[in-house]
Formats: sequence, C-alpha cells, structure tokens
Amino acid sequence: MKIILQQDVKALGKKGDLVEVSDGYARNFILPKKLGVEANNANLNDLKLKKANEEKVAAENLAKAQELKKELEGKVINVAIKSGEGGKTFGAVTGKEIAQAAKEQYGFEVDKKKIVLKESIKNLGTYEVPLKLHPKVTATLRVQVDEK
Repeated sequence: MKIILQQDVKALGKKGDLVEVSDGYARNFILPKKLGVEANNANLNDLKLKKANEEKVAAENLAKAQELKKELEGKVINVAIKSGEGGKTFGAVTGKEIAQAAKEQYGFEVDKKKIVLKESIKNLGTYEVPLKLHPKVTATLRVQVDEK
C-alpha cells in the first residue's frame, strides 16, 4: 500500500514522502496514529500543491535575503562602548548590541541569532561581522566600535 507520510517516521521516511508499506502496517499502525494517509489521487494532488507552495515560499525568502544583503553591504554600524586605557573595553560588544544598533541607525530588523561572532569584540576599531540571512546568503556587516 502506498502511503503519504504526515510526520517523520523513524526508519521509514520524512514528512511528505511517498512510501510503500505492507497493508497491515498501514492499517494497524500508520493510519490509526495519523502518521500518514493513503496515497489516492486527491491526497497526491494535495501533496503536489503543498510542495509547489513550499518551493515558492522558499524562493521568496531567498530573494528577500538577497535584497537585504544588497542593502546592508557597504553600511557601517557604529556601536559605542565604555573603554579604558589602550582601547580595552569594559565588557564586550555582542550580537544583541549590533542588532539593536542596526535597527536604530538604519531601521533594519536583524535577528541577533543570525549574527555570527567567532569571538566577542573586546577592542575598539572596525570589524567585519558575518550575518547569516539565509542558508545560501551571508552578508558582511562593518561594525565600528567607538568609545562612549
């Protein structure tokens, strides 16, 4: 019997997969637990429409990420932090502070979790900070750390 999985099933497949299982396994386990539905014409058509919609949404998200990357390239985000002698700062500049400064200065909504800091910024100066906008799109932010 052919089944369209509604959820991930260990050792069988992922959500949305079309799998062939024995009739008993389908009737006694998969269908009662709502892990999948029978692969008839209506359900196959629904699956095709869902996959087409998901691909469209993924393409739109990729396009938005590429647009945001173009807007962010070349912009310098200024962050002020207290510092002592020799340019050593009290504390560090975090992704949260960079995201907040980007919102205040340019109006960009940047998720702090998408800012990839290899190590925290503890000195004054200019830094190149990667920003993971999408799995396929990474922008580079220029962050200028100044004394307060």
